[in-house]
Amino acid sequence: MIGNSLAGIYGTGAPPIPPSSFESIATITPSGTATITFSSIPATYKSLQIRAIGRRDSASTGGSANLRFNGDTGSNYAKHQLRGNGSAASAGGSASQSQIECFEFAGGDASVNNMVGVLVCDVLDYASTTKYKTVRAFNGFDRNTAGSVYLFSGVWMSTAAINSLTFYTSANYLTTTFALYGVN
Repeated sequence: MIGNSLAGIYGTGAPPIPPSSFESIATITPSGTATITFSSIPATYKSLQIRAIGRRDSASTGGSANLRFNGDTGSNYAKHQLRGNGSAASAGGSASQSQIECFEFAGGDASVNNMVGVLVCDVLDYASTTKYKTVRAFNGFDRNTAGSVYLFSGVWMSTAAINSLTFYTSANYLTTTFALYGVN
């Protein structure tokens, strides 16, 4: 009886997206660069998903990668974040930004060799020409038990369809892979 009740409660939400709904568009493994761009993105999917794993070539213990659409560097973005590190939580947000922060790295210093950050980032309704574009991202990394988990959200305040997206950071990517998928 309890199982049927739970199935009734949880069965009322949106159904999960089956793996067959994801179609690989492109994969980039940057080397010696701080910027990667996916361009000529077809407008044939419901949404986009970016999956990434990697580090930055930096002596600092961390750093972030930011996201821009269609080469837009204006103050047309807003972002929010929730962060937890096992002992504290924080939240923040800002408007009138020139990018959406959505990928934190463990860093490339010697204390965190071979430790990477991971990212799953969804860009919803990217091909729409009637509404702003929403981004949600889940990201985390470990730094020898001092890592963090992030939830990011953001909006690009433009009704233009997205045909390119760029991730950039202040230090070169190191052992990093970005994969772009279309979601049917």
